Amino acid sequence: MEFYEMLMESKSYLEEHTSYRPELGMILGSGLGNIGELLEEKQIINYADIPHFPKGNVAGHKGNFLFGKLKGKQVCIMQGRFHYFEGLSMKEITYPIYVMKQLGIKNLIVTNACGCINTNFKVGDLMLIEDFVSLVSVNPLIGANDDRLGPRFPDMSQPFSFSFMDLAKKCAYANNISFREGVYAFFQGPYYETRAEIRAIRTLGADAVGMSTVPETIVANYLGMKVLGIACLTNMATGLRVGNHSHEEVLQIANQSSEKLSTWLLHIIEEL
Repeated sequence: MEFYEMLMESKSYLEEHTSYRPELGMILGSGLGNIGELLEEKQIINYADIPHFPKGNVAGHKGNFLFGKLKGKQVCIMQGRFHYFEGLSMKEITYPIYVMKQLGIKNLIVTNACGCINTNFKVGDLMLIEDFVSLVSVNPLIGANDDRLGPRFPDMSQPFSFSFMDLAKKCAYANNISFREGVYAFFQGPYYETRAEIRAIRTLGADAVGMSTVPETIVANYLGMKVLGIACLTNMATGLRVGNHSHEEVLQIANQSSEKLSTWLLHIIEEL
């Protein structure tokens, strides 16, 4: 079946099973799903029930589309995302973004839990993502282009919308929410980076490194959506910390920062 036809089937299923027509979408990273609990008049649709949706299996990712209201606005939340390291194709891990666009979503907020490279930052900080570096040789747009979806050569001069970032900063300042600003590097995983790799990534100008976010951001820009990215720095990267990495540690720190992130996101949504 053609990719566009698959999208139409997924869209039709969701429109049949929810009355919401949101313009704002959100992706919640590992341990950052708390804002989903604040949704009013919530409707839950499991990814497994949606035609052509991929299947994920990472701890801390619940695997649901949540529809509802936040601050009076209709939103669609991905409670858990898909990753390239799971063995899925780039097209598969970004499939939900294509579906969101077909549902009418114009703005996308992407969050993640990731490793910290900038030694001026600390574990638990929230970082506004101002740009990205991809360390992976493939991306979701490789292959034949469908002009019904987006242009062959999409601009990536503002992968994270400047106006969206300005709004986020305004909300943070007004509500005494501390944050950092930095560049996010996309690493394939699933292993945590080596010391040499972290030194190389720092040389490239990155402040944080993780295994998600960039493919979704590329596709969202391709589709004409505005993107805001916020990273939760859950661990110092290899060579900048004592002891070994663990996913349990990532989830623990993410959970601790989730309330602060939720507060910030609610203020942003209110001002949109």
